[in-house]
Amino acid sequence: MTHQNITPSSARPPRPRSPHFPPHNAPRVWFVTNGASPIAIALARQVLDHGDYFVAGVLPGEFEKREGQTEDFRAFLEDVKKTERWRERLRVVGLDGRVIGQCQAAVAEAVEAFDRIDVLLGSTSEAVIGAVEELAQSSRTITLTQETFETNFFANVNIIKAALPIMRQRNNGHVIMLTGITGHLGTPGLGMYCSSQWALEGYCDSLAYEIAPFNVKMSIVQANMEVNVLTNRITSVPPLSEYTPAENPAPLAREIFSGLLDKLDPPISALMDGKSPTGSTSTTSPDAAILEPSIGDLLSSDTVTTLYAPLPPVVKSSLIAETVYALTAIGGHDNPPARHIVGFEGVIAVKEKLKTTSEELEDFIEVSSAVDIARSGDQATPMTADTGS
Repeated sequence: MTHQNITPSSARPPRPRSPHFPPHNAPRVWFVTNGASPIAIALARQVLDHGDYFVAGVLPGEFEKREGQTEDFRAFLEDVKKTERWRERLRVVGLDGRVIGQCQAAVAEAVEAFDRIDVLLGSTSEAVIGAVEELAQSSRTITLTQETFETNFFANVNIIKAALPIMRQRNNGHVIMLTGITGHLGTPGLGMYCSSQWALEGYCDSLAYEIAPFNVKMSIVQANMEVNVLTNRITSVPPLSEYTPAENPAPLAREIFSGLLDKLDPPISALMDGKSPTGSTSTTSPDAAILEPSIGDLLSSDTVTTLYAPLPPVVKSSLIAETVYALTAIGGHDNPPARHIVGFEGVIAVKEKLKTTSEELEDFIEVSSAVDIARSGDQATPMTADTGS
């Protein structure tokens, strides 16, 4: 499992400073499913400034209640109001991807506004942190498994199904699914998250062959693990003692993300609305501040805990820069990659995984070929391993 620093490192290749768009003859229409996320907002700014159109799907409940990441999105909408050339190129549509009817309505609204959808970006994602056993502790944690697939898999599948008829009729379109290198790498403590992404990638790989005759292209963009987890909602289940660092040497995701959240070092009240994790009112006395749990401690709470990482603007911008650049370079390309891995660390991690797979294949190649079927005339007979007799 890779671990990406959330601050720039001189050891990495320098990040691009400006977006790169593929050549195209007319403005494109983008539809993004998780429009209030940091990646979507940054992408919208680049796309609108380039002259393209942008449709942002947002959860109606969160937007109305000012939950999640909607404050950043509201600030973005204020900037849109101040920028004349952006105002007529943006549409915000209510969208809960888990409901197929809402997907169909959102797509219809986008087409009514801008006549088509050229690039569909599915970026709906939520990380559930917990070992497989920890997710089986109660009815609530068991339900989280289904909810993970509803959000990470079915929400993206539903919007694809809603948009495909429009793209097929126009004989043009590009579907991009934003997953992560967790679609290549199993990660301890993120079993349900990884499996939902593997399911989505298998779906998309199959879909790519089906829609190619209609000139509809399919791309999977794999961001680094920290990008998707830290820029979306995080839900953590209560830990079992058997999976604590003292008992279990596996590098569980809980410990990794607890450390990352602690490095951000915001006040606990930023997540708890002035309340401590136990529900009591927080205090500002020096002694209380010392005893107050850290943000990372919330991932080890004895109840199911949901939060958004309180990323400072500079950290947030640095974290998502590579992914946003990749999306602008790939979206609407005449010959886009079927799969693109974002970031130097991600490429290295996937290469190591493929290398290990290749080496294991070679180690057991004789076992694979020992039961191959050989043809003798018209008869198929099994080959048996040479026993030396």
